[in-house]
Amino acid sequence: MAAGSTDGRESLNDADRVTPPASAFGAAPGVRGTGASRRPNILVIQTDSWDGRVLGCMGHPAMAQATPNLDALAARGVLFRNAYCNNPICCPSRASMWSGRYTHHCEGWNNFKGLSKSDPTFRTQLDAAGYRTETYGKEDYLSGAHSVRARVSAWTRSANLTRPQYRMAGPELIAGDEARVRQKDWRNTELAAAWLEDAAKSPATPFTLYLGVSAPHPKFVTSERYYDLIEKTGVTIPPADNQDHPAMAYQRAVKNWMHGFSEDTVQQVRRIYYAMCAEADAIIGETLAALERTGLAESTYVIVTGDHGENTLEHRQFYKSNFYESSARIPLIVAGPDVRRGAEVAAPVSLVDIYPTLMDMAGIAQPDGLDGHSLMPELTGGSAARPDWVLGEYHDTACNTGAFMLRRGDWKYVAYVGQPPHLFNLADDPDEVTNCAETAPAVVAEMDALLRRVVDYEAVDAKVKAYDRDAFTRWRDEERTAGTYEETMARIFSGWDDVQPGDIVPWTKDDEARIEAWLG
Repeated sequence: MAAGSTDGRESLNDADRVTPPASAFGAAPGVRGTGASRRPNILVIQTDSWDGRVLGCMGHPAMAQATPNLDALAARGVLFRNAYCNNPICCPSRASMWSGRYTHHCEGWNNFKGLSKSDPTFRTQLDAAGYRTETYGKEDYLSGAHSVRARVSAWTRSANLTRPQYRMAGPELIAGDEARVRQKDWRNTELAAAWLEDAAKSPATPFTLYLGVSAPHPKFVTSERYYDLIEKTGVTIPPADNQDHPAMAYQRAVKNWMHGFSEDTVQQVRRIYYAMCAEADAIIGETLAALERTGLAESTYVIVTGDHGENTLEHRQFYKSNFYESSARIPLIVAGPDVRRGAEVAAPVSLVDIYPTLMDMAGIAQPDGLDGHSLMPELTGGSAARPDWVLGEYHDTACNTGAFMLRRGDWKYVAYVGQPPHLFNLADDPDEVTNCAETAPAVVAEMDALLRRVVDYEAVDAKVKAYDRDAFTRWRDEERTAGTYEETMARIFSGWDDVQPGDIVPWTKDDEARIEAWLG
């Protein structure tokens, strides 16, 4: 839905938008831009589950030797120190980035419900403008992917079934100097490098290449090669939360971490995760080396980002699905022909800003209806006229109600529909262990009022929950007709992933009574 529509939220004002200077590269006929005879190339690399704080260039104490390629990219470009996803799970996050619209506009509600194939994306615009485009690796912004567990656990979240929905193997360290633990990622990198070599043969045609890297997504496994790059003294034990929250208690129960929280376990999980980030850096380094080798580096914008973070046992959780910094923060580094070198931006930005940024890089007029703002002013040394907040929302598995985040200044506010809010002061409490909602009611009122001006979050939550009930009811009818409903529900709510027959707890009348009460 285009900005300016009346769907229960306040549209972004035209005054909030930015039209940065045209690229230094010339534009094709009908495309905005002036200057030289050729438009720039664009390389976008997006990782999976990378906590944006976990980089050497971000000053992380464990990562000084672990991310040399991204650190070097930041030294020749711009590092965004407070970049966020707009939805802390794969498909909805990527749907927002590819469409340039918040979740409540593009309606990519969960890992099953993303964009349709007919929805326009930034690639649509680039193709129309004459760019040669290609993608390798994980895209995951369209509807219909992921497991039955992913869709059913998302639809039934507000039924408050606290049976396990996940099974995660324990941390694993592979002995030896294995460089390619993530074999599929390395193969996709080789394909991307070969494509770059071919693109270099047609320098008159600008290109956009997207590489989706699945690392450092769990399970938590690495080799000694990367493990030894991590500074052990920088691997900290997260502090305990001072208060519990009902949405987070539900989340811990259904995520079903089975390996305990001893200091040794927590430290090993976190060190292995950091080592997985080191391998992701090496994978990215191979792609950047191919760009240099083909002589394309000077004419190519490079954007490296992620889809969301990873909790790594902060707040006694793994995976994502919440708005703690570990889950919602992402890496974002941009370098390229007219980009400042070695600069940093502290203002919060988010993934919906990628689409309009790509349009400005390519010299394409901004399409109507985008929620983000181009990053080109910050990249080229200008001043950005953008809102001073970023928005996130979540309607998926492992959270029993809609969650809406607003980050502004030092404050992060998270509204949970029907439940108490979270309020954290990130300057005073970077670990987010003290909820200030009761002690700072004036801040809660101010942040909630702003959030409501941006989105009618209760109306959106009601819309998604109605979708959940309808989608589940239709699925249940199909399963009952096939005679597989109870068997499938038992497997889903015994952990699903790698569940063995002996691990499956039968689906009971009491379980179904909860479903009926929820559908009520």
